[in-house]
Amino acid sequence: MSKQKSVIITCAPTGGIHTPTMSEHLPITPSEIATASIEAAEAGASIIHLHARDPETGKPDANPDLFMEFLPRIKQATDAVMNISTGGGLGMTRDQRLMAATTASPEMASMNMGSMNFGIFPMKDKYQSWKFDWEPAFLDMTRDFIFRNTFADIEYNIKTLGQEHGTRFEFECYDLGHLYNLAWIIDQGWIEGPVFVQMVFGILGGVGADLDNLMHMHTIANKLFGDNYEWSVLAAGRHQMPFTTQSAMLGGNVRVGMEDSLYIGPGEKAVSSAQQVKKIRTIIESLGLSIATPAEARERLALKGGNMVNF
Repeated sequence: MSKQKSVIITCAPTGGIHTPTMSEHLPITPSEIATASIEAAEAGASIIHLHARDPETGKPDANPDLFMEFLPRIKQATDAVMNISTGGGLGMTRDQRLMAATTASPEMASMNMGSMNFGIFPMKDKYQSWKFDWEPAFLDMTRDFIFRNTFADIEYNIKTLGQEHGTRFEFECYDLGHLYNLAWIIDQGWIEGPVFVQMVFGILGGVGADLDNLMHMHTIANKLFGDNYEWSVLAAGRHQMPFTTQSAMLGGNVRVGMEDSLYIGPGEKAVSSAQQVKKIRTIIESLGLSIATPAEARERLALKGGNMVNF
């Protein structure tokens, strides 16, 4: 039996879903995002998945200038792979969502693999008062919102970013059909392996956080992609640690961070994404596994290298 590969830890320190009222520890400003990312890399994350926010209000913001305030700082302080979101913030246009990545020409970018209902409106009921006026309306709008990722969008994004910039993708699969969408895209010749599949569990509108779903999606991914893929798991909220642990046990990779959960344990808010990285690293190492270095992640995901980016 071959030795199990080291586990690639991705960390997503801020995201575009949680709002400032939900946690005083959520990084908002470029400086806070840089610090959170550097600490996460030092804790063992080899990939940092990045969004930007308006430093005044904390609202998700697609402005490439904001990304350029933290990308060089993170690069200077760590060897981590920087992975820029093309999901952006809910409600952004396709061009807005792509701006930061086409400006920065990163080694990696996220790529959502299908249109879906993306419901974060139930979180609104947990709060009586808000730090910023935009927050409740932003959450409530998702009652009547489709997170758009059509085949035309996906083709445009892959050809613009992948073929023009040499950027590789974290293919975010929120449901079983998204795996089949990705297989079809490979059949078109738009991308070559190895592909990096990020299975997402527990978003309202996507596949539920049930371990049977994880097992089934892993089985289908093996059938569709064979030896030509790496897979990782993220799960929303309280499911973050159990699901990433299960992924590591099955030979997969993991993603943690305050984009996916604001907590470190039941009822206890995480003070940083690095705290979550340390926790999953401890679990991984206690299982007798090792964590991947950025160099190992680059080799396994066939990335172009940190010297080939625009920051």
